[in-house]
Amino acid sequence: MLQLYWSSFKRITLRFLAEPKWLLLLISVILMSLVYLNGSINNLPVAVVDLDHTSSSRELIRALDTTSKANIILYESSLEAYQDINDRKLFAVITIPRDYEKRLLRGEAITIPAYGDASSRLANGMIQQDFKSIYQQFLSRYNADLMRNSGLSTEQVNIILMPIKSQIDPLYNAGISFAAITFPGLLVMLLQHSLLIVSTRTNIGLSSLPQGKPPAIVFLGSLSALIPIWLFLSIILFGLWPWLLGYRQLATLPQIILMTFPFLLAVMGLAKLLTESLRKVEMIYLTLSFITTPVFYLSGTIWPLEAMPNWVKCIAKLLPSTWASNMIASVNQMGLAISDNLFNLFMLLVLGGFYAALGIFISAVRDGSAREFFKRHSIKHFFK
Repeated sequence: MLQLYWSSFKRITLRFLAEPKWLLLLISVILMSLVYLNGSINNLPVAVVDLDHTSSSRELIRALDTTSKANIILYESSLEAYQDINDRKLFAVITIPRDYEKRLLRGEAITIPAYGDASSRLANGMIQQDFKSIYQQFLSRYNADLMRNSGLSTEQVNIILMPIKSQIDPLYNAGISFAAITFPGLLVMLLQHSLLIVSTRTNIGLSSLPQGKPPAIVFLGSLSALIPIWLFLSIILFGLWPWLLGYRQLATLPQIILMTFPFLLAVMGLAKLLTESLRKVEMIYLTLSFITTPVFYLSGTIWPLEAMPNWVKCIAKLLPSTWASNMIASVNQMGLAISDNLFNLFMLLVLGGFYAALGIFISAVRDGSAREFFKRHSIKHFFK
């Protein structure tokens, strides 16, 4: 038995080393992550049309230009700026009205129109957040000047403007940017998708041998040969490559292996279930191509699980990538300990065992061995 295990293990290992097609996964990750190379969204072009041309308007422009997300571009005409935002050359257009400084000095209400391109929700939201902060600073200073001119002291002005001082402590920091939040989920999805394809292909290849279906120990040895290769890929994807991109990395090498190993077992268990349920390579590839994107959205990387309907949440929790994304992001980006993720590890092992057992049962039912087993272990036979 042990000899069969090692011979099948070495055969699959040598085949993958001789034809390293699995390295295509690294190429895919490199191409995909090039969009995250800057680490964050910065210097988005924003037009400012200054119709006042006063020291106050120029002060507002300088303040807007201090934000990290916007790159202020001055325009002389609003029509030209609107044309450029329609042509997707700009993300927003801000117009400083005429008599801005006069109204400001007289204490009159001022409207500063701002138009943004909402088709890119991420970029538009970042610009809005930065500009709202600038507007709030100007508004606070403007109100403070009005109250001081009315005879209030500086202490009274501070109490009126900020009666409650808030303090926010970032207990869990997912990283430096939106990319650092989504990146672990993308890597988990790629690992899961690639391992599902290879595992199902290995299962089908062994089941369709000319000499007949080999013993279970051969399946075990062949599938075990995939684990070292995908552990190596996990070290590259979760450790080396994000570090090269400059993302926050807190997990050690043993922690990465400890988190990835049960995840790989769960994916291989799911591959066994898919193999026995679909049986054909074409059907498996077609199914995986359709479910890849839904699985990524269900993992909780883009949309939190708590905000999903209960029945959708139940489907998400049946996927290994959901538990792995949560665990790897919390340890590698948030700095939590492995002991805080024992339930994630446990659920991955449970899912892997459940899917593998269900796949073996379906195979036994199809082959007829399950019927023979129940006949031999029936109650009537027991009492005999």
